[in-house]
Amino acid sequence: MIRRIGVIGGGQLGRMFALEAKRMGFEVVVLDPQEHSPCGQVADEQIVAAYDDMEAIERLGQSTDVVTYEFENIAIASVEYLEQHGYHVTPTSDVLRITQDRLLEKRFVRSCGIATADFAEINRLDDLSEASMSIGFPAILKTARGGYDGKGQWRIQSLDEGRAAFSAAKGAKLIYERVVPFARELSVVATRGANDAVVCYPAGENTHDRGILTMTVAPARISDNARLRARTIATTIGKKLHIVGTYCVELFLLANGELLVNEIAPRPHNSGHYTIDVTQCSQYEQHVRAICDLPLAEPKLESNAIMMNILGAGKGDHLTGEDELLTDPSIVLHMYGKRHAVNRRKMGHFTMLVDGAVDEPAIARAKAAHAKLGWQD
Repeated sequence: MIRRIGVIGGGQLGRMFALEAKRMGFEVVVLDPQEHSPCGQVADEQIVAAYDDMEAIERLGQSTDVVTYEFENIAIASVEYLEQHGYHVTPTSDVLRITQDRLLEKRFVRSCGIATADFAEINRLDDLSEASMSIGFPAILKTARGGYDGKGQWRIQSLDEGRAAFSAAKGAKLIYERVVPFARELSVVATRGANDAVVCYPAGENTHDRGILTMTVAPARISDNARLRARTIATTIGKKLHIVGTYCVELFLLANGELLVNEIAPRPHNSGHYTIDVTQCSQYEQHVRAICDLPLAEPKLESNAIMMNILGAGKGDHLTGEDELLTDPSIVLHMYGKRHAVNRRKMGHFTMLVDGAVDEPAIARAKAAHAKLGWQD
């Protein structure tokens, strides 16, 4: 019987997962190198150690019944160690190996018969020249591993810009991707259980600023046909990947109605935060259920929603404006317990519950509410 859950990674995703797990009666042990991490603040125990500290990983395995992770940029050797020593960890190292590497991920998606943007592997300058001729400009040059929130990415308009980006990458394996003229950025958060059952939340519509998610509208303002196809794609990927847990598939919707998969996240996702407040079973509870072999719950949207991220500004660590924000009874505020509001760091979010369809006036109201917030020393 599972009673104690281990989490590798102590950020906000781990925090929200731990809160749901503890509500359901589980104990949580987190491993993170930062003392007083967002997850560590609410967990039963935090092991303060690096993600590749095998003594600490062994301790995490010994002290828990199942181990999961809250983000994918961890040492795969740690997950492999747990598996090799008989500890139960999910998602598995096979899932992590694919989703940590953008090239493997794109090839996996295409092996499922699902479309992606055109791409090429870049290991040397000659590869860059060949990709520029076959795929063209504009393009995005990305590190194949390790990038997130826009880090490790360069938008290039010419071969000279590509060479400069290649140099800036300092020998990292790269992927060259065609820039996609999308009409909407979408994401589908889903959960697959060990019995191969998959449940999906409605597709969300995302807005990014320089690679960082700023707003999610749920459900997305798309056709029923696009909604069904996005759900089918997410379900297919979850089954083919054999993932057990909550995951997210990010997509581009083109003007002609075509859907292209951009990325897969093998864990709960920023664009699914709204599920805490407007569904009977959040993405985090679904993850608890999946990894603990409990029945999944078909999501039911009790309200439409707009989720807004709250980013640090590098100009103070104390949030202001909450009193004005919370005069609106439709807003639910979530802060992550981070001590320093570094510029563009995710410090919290709020969800605005919306009666009826989400329209432009509702989005304007959410943005106006967000503008009330600021930072001070």
